[in-house]
Amino acid sequence: MKYHNRVYRLMVLPVFIILTLFMYWPVLRGGFIAFQHYTLFDLSKVRFNGFDNFLAIIKDADFPFFQILLNTLIWLFASLILQFILGFSLALLLQKPFPLRGLYSGLVFYSWTLSGFAIGLVWAWIFNGQFGLANDILLRIGLIESPIGFLSNQKIAIFSVVIANVWYGVPFFAIMLLAALQSIPKELYESAELDGAGPFVRMFGITIPYILPTIISTTLLRTMWIMNFPDIIYAMTGGGPANSTNILATQMINKIQKSYNYGQGSAVGVMIIFILLLYAIVYLKIVNKGADK
Repeated sequence: MKYHNRVYRLMVLPVFIILTLFMYWPVLRGGFIAFQHYTLFDLSKVRFNGFDNFLAIIKDADFPFFQILLNTLIWLFASLILQFILGFSLALLLQKPFPLRGLYSGLVFYSWTLSGFAIGLVWAWIFNGQFGLANDILLRIGLIESPIGFLSNQKIAIFSVVIANVWYGVPFFAIMLLAALQSIPKELYESAELDGAGPFVRMFGITIPYILPTIISTTLLRTMWIMNFPDIIYAMTGGGPANSTNILATQMINKIQKSYNYGQGSAVGVMIIFILLLYAIVYLKIVNKGADK
């Protein structure tokens, strides 16, 4: 028995080493740097500075923190809600047999296989204010008289990047919820129909309760991914115009790539982790209370 335990530990050891090197250590190192004065061009003066990096981020006039935080919340919840609604609707449609369903499923799930940055470049072309596809279609059907600056208008730029992110994220919910829907026993629906239950009752009495664990886990996972997904925004706008699409994740990149301030960049990363941790705790408490009732 002891021999087998040693073998199992040796088999797990490489995985543990890889996780430590590429996941745990970077997180711990980044958290430590967040409390240091650490800039690329001043490595000789690296020192502990407490919460100065966090205060500098909040007080930064060039990158208004509360505007960026509001952009983050809009980006997060608008993307999440629309992705879930459309993904759930697609899952319900794909569950029913129809001609060429396999081909249609492949086309729906195709976007999930692409790079987020590449998707951002494609949507930047679609929303281009001069020769973009969106403006061309709207002009041809007569809905607008002049091109719209989807990515240059501060009021609508954030919603333009949200649309791109929704298109990218819908397949995730469609895949996960379709798998959950296919696991529901058909006998439940047959019994409900015999008892005279209509579509509304079947949806909220059978479908939703049965796949609720999948809904809870997928929405929580997707929240974390969207919060840490700057690829599309960075490719489409880089956080502009005038910070109107800048979120915490893109701000972290800007601090590192443009300001070379690893201390402040790491501080933004710590903020993101703290916000997600707080969200997960509140979210799970609300869900557990609902389950207890």
